[in-house]
Amino acid sequence: MTMIRSLIRFGRRQFHTIVSREIIKPSSPTPSHLKTYNLSLIDQLVPDTFVPMVTFYPNTRIHGRSRSHDKTLDLKHSLSQTLTKYYPFAGRHAKVAPACIDCNDNGAEFLEASTDTTLSDFLQTSHHEDLDQLFPHGLVNYNSNRGDGDHDQVIPLAVQLNRFECGGVAVAVSLSHKVVDGSSLVHFLNDWAKMTRLCSKEQKKHEFSIDHDPQFIPFQYMNVNFKSLLLERSKDCVTRSFIFPNSKINDLKLKVKSMTEESGQPITNPTRVEVLNWILYKCAVAAATKNNSGVFKPSGVNHLINIRGKMIESLPQKSIGNFVMAMEILTENESELKPESFINKLKKQKIQIQGLRNMETVFGLFSQPVVEEGQRKLDVFYICSSFCGYPTYEIDFGWGKPVKATLAGDLKKNSFILMDAPNGIEALVCLGKQDMAIMQNDPELLAFL
Repeated sequence: MTMIRSLIRFGRRQFHTIVSREIIKPSSPTPSHLKTYNLSLIDQLVPDTFVPMVTFYPNTRIHGRSRSHDKTLDLKHSLSQTLTKYYPFAGRHAKVAPACIDCNDNGAEFLEASTDTTLSDFLQTSHHEDLDQLFPHGLVNYNSNRGDGDHDQVIPLAVQLNRFECGGVAVAVSLSHKVVDGSSLVHFLNDWAKMTRLCSKEQKKHEFSIDHDPQFIPFQYMNVNFKSLLLERSKDCVTRSFIFPNSKINDLKLKVKSMTEESGQPITNPTRVEVLNWILYKCAVAAATKNNSGVFKPSGVNHLINIRGKMIESLPQKSIGNFVMAMEILTENESELKPESFINKLKKQKIQIQGLRNMETVFGLFSQPVVEEGQRKLDVFYICSSFCGYPTYEIDFGWGKPVKATLAGDLKKNSFILMDAPNGIEALVCLGKQDMAIMQNDPELLAFL
């Protein structure tokens, strides 16, 4: 393992202190034929942001030193091992409009921080924006400023190990959206966690392997000549977390079944994600309508879907990169907010995606006018994506499964992200402050929380 150590003492940053910073390099060099990794068309179109996930682990040791101190070297050693498989994560890419990753093995950042609170207090009293403090330099999404010294390059991966007063820990990971989507991020975290579990003191000198190597698809070089989608920080918005218990989700599914049966367009098998997408969008539009003096404005929502296993020529589930498409749902009038209209449109869009042959077919759907139209709609559309079904609560570094796994950072205004929770689903919702004030008190929404 190659590590460059640089101990740095920083000043107080609200409730915690950064105590060290290191660069973790791959344990073996990347072969020469893999030194350049070309980004796909979708990779180049996604925003210049980071995908920030944090997992929390309590300290179950009753006496003696916290387990977080015991695991630190294992985390670093296993990260070095894991980077040999995820070699683009240890490279560098341009800050603006990158077309490829220079897989130069320059390494990932690894920081350690001490936190002046207990894990339980933090989880019970913190707001969504407090999560940003757990990440390297506070850089989460909407920040492509994490550079490599004075060079105009981005370090794709940074990790911060946060120790709470009680001995609990939070592992915060920030990865460039240019190289990962949600599925890729969770696969990486699970592989790193497995390597850490294997990395016991007795096995330190051995090399380890993971069950299935990540698949980096060898795309042809293409330099997209139109801008990537822009997701700018919205100053007048607020992000809130809503937890839908499993029992309430079942109640919502029964409500949807009943409403659609009465309409004569029954939906007998609505999924958890479909019914939550519907209720969140319906309540968000209702809040916007109320803020518009009760006047409904035509709107729409883009549902991002993982297409790895959806195409005729399916991709391995462990394909790393951005393999998503948007399912666009338009609501020209309020009647289209009814579940029989909204959810049926979602299901039809899924069927259309399953008819796509391969990634070349997908790329053929993108053109400069299409992308520019997509950028225009981002200003007025809602966006919904889902991490549900990803093994976020299987990320076990040896401390057991996390008590909480969530995303940090500013979401785009008018966006929803769904994630599995221990006993239900968490919805991260970002709306304008006035819309949020109405939505979070909507009786129809509160009935399922």
